Amino acid sequence: MLTANPQAVKNITCIGAGPIGGGWSAHYLARGYNVTTYLHDTAEIDGLHRLLETAWLSLTEMGLAPGASLDNLEWTTSLEDAVADAEFIQESIPEALELKQNLYQKLGDIVDPNVVIASSTSGLSMTDIQSHCRTPQRTLVAHPFNPPYLLPLVEMVGGEKTSRETVAWTERFYKAAGKAPLVMNKEVPGFIATRLQEAIWREALHMVANGEATVEQIDHAVVNGPGPRWALMGPCEIFHVGGGEGGMAYCLNQFGAALKLPWSRLVAPELTPELRDAMVDGCAEMCAGADFSSLSRKLNRGLVEIAQIKSRLANAQRSGADKSL
Repeated sequence: MLTANPQAVKNITCIGAGPIGGGWSAHYLARGYNVTTYLHDTAEIDGLHRLLETAWLSLTEMGLAPGASLDNLEWTTSLEDAVADAEFIQESIPEALELKQNLYQKLGDIVDPNVVIASSTSGLSMTDIQSHCRTPQRTLVAHPFNPPYLLPLVEMVGGEKTSRETVAWTERFYKAAGKAPLVMNKEVPGFIATRLQEAIWREALHMVANGEATVEQIDHAVVNGPGPRWALMGPCEIFHVGGGEGGMAYCLNQFGAALKLPWSRLVAPELTPELRDAMVDGCAEMCAGADFSSLSRKLNRGLVEIAQIKSRLANAQRSGADKSL
């Protein structure tokens, strides 16, 4: 039996302190949780503090939960100490299957079996990760988008031995924690959002490799074209709106034949040294020497403003619906 009430959780353990693990720590701290972060090495602490300081600027602007404070963070290099009081565990260690399997095998032995363990993996299956775990029924994938403290999506899917109770409980927990969980129907490599993102990424690489577009042109096209629409609607709804009164049916009837045209190439191109250099040099030129911190602040400011705009639109829509009642 899992912890009875996911809304009563107060103590979170984050395993890993990189961009994802540290980002999760920032999110949970901003929501008023007590967070214990497990570090593989004490050398990671400075990087974690820098990430939290950068994140806190945007999180403060977004609005902190009552009691939220960076002082609610503890860190340790002892895995046993890190999970001792955990009521929920968010794992974000490197994407190496054997590494994760060994960790879950150990967690299965030292963590209360009623505590859910969620993996931030972006591509590995929970069926594989949980294969050596003594208590696999309480483990599942909970894949965030970066930065986890600003983007609400969490793609959730269990493995073959994950219980339905675990998935349902964790969905309620993430909603209480201010996230937008998406429970998948089945395990699929890359989940949903990453697969869609990967399709665009592969096409971008093809265009650079073939001299059809530069890095800057590709980003210019997305930022000034579909990007702003995607912040408000997904591709299916956009096509539905694009069909006017006829909706999606009009779009499919009008443009369905174009699906057979060679407009995209889903097979990944060979990452030759030349293509790698073109991508690296193109990004360096496009970003004009800006460092990671300044780029992160730029991205975060934009994401905060988009989130605030979406919130205002949602509130206005609810207000209009209330007035019509």
